[in-house]
Amino acid sequence: MRIVSYGPRYGERPGVMLNETQLLDLTIALPDNPASWRKILEDDLLDDVITAVGAVDHDPAHLVDLKSVRLAPPIPEPSKVICLGLNYRDHAEEQNRPLPTAPLLFPKVPSALIGQGESVVLPRGEAKVDYEVELAFVIGRRARNVTIHDAWDHVLGYTVMNDVSGRETQGAERQWLRAKGFETFGPMGPWIVTRDEIADPHNLEISSRINGELRQRSNTRELIFRVDFMVEYLSSNMTLEPGDVISTGTPGGVGLYCDPPVFLKNGDVMSMTIEGIGTLENMVVDPA
Repeated sequence: MRIVSYGPRYGERPGVMLNETQLLDLTIALPDNPASWRKILEDDLLDDVITAVGAVDHDPAHLVDLKSVRLAPPIPEPSKVICLGLNYRDHAEEQNRPLPTAPLLFPKVPSALIGQGESVVLPRGEAKVDYEVELAFVIGRRARNVTIHDAWDHVLGYTVMNDVSGRETQGAERQWLRAKGFETFGPMGPWIVTRDEIADPHNLEISSRINGELRQRSNTRELIFRVDFMVEYLSSNMTLEPGDVISTGTPGGVGLYCDPPVFLKNGDVMSMTIEGIGTLENMVVDPA
């Protein structure tokens, strides 16, 4: 199942893709259920959604043409977005750094999130904006002190994240909150693919292209700290709420470590692809 949110900012509605061109509007198909994915998950109503999606005949009034709407981040307002740094072996190698012995964590502010086709705005005063394709997973059930053996029961599914980064800010401040948190620096989507449709999240081809040019190409088997481990590790420190997003880091090939370094500019088109999930595409624009 492919989970989406669509509609204007702060007015997003929950939906499910039925095919490549149509989505099912859950606020119409299930009018008694909450009108956001985060609340649907909190209230443990996913089975209602599965039943609605599996209906033989869908009322045309419940269907929406994908081309006619804005696709928002699949979870527009998660309580938190947690990212991992230096979590691919090839990314560590391109920096000539040893593999980390514990996860390197940082937050990405939820207000930075944007959806499929929306523009990443270059901040004034930041000349070194970079791309990072990442596999992200979304929490489906509240998790606190979860063991690695039970971790999968708390994973809703997977999506594509582009951890856009301001390298000047990152280098100057030596911490990453502002560098990763500029407005629009969190493209995510185009949807969440539920866990049952991904046989092994640790064996997926992952790549990025800028204006069609291949920049990153790897496989999630290169992850150092894996999904089930991260659920156990994070839930031992904090409560993971339904809808929370954990982005698992980027492989080698980011602009900062090209020779010479290459950074994003006005008009660039970023295409981030993960096998079994899809392609997240966003354009880069100047502030004006």
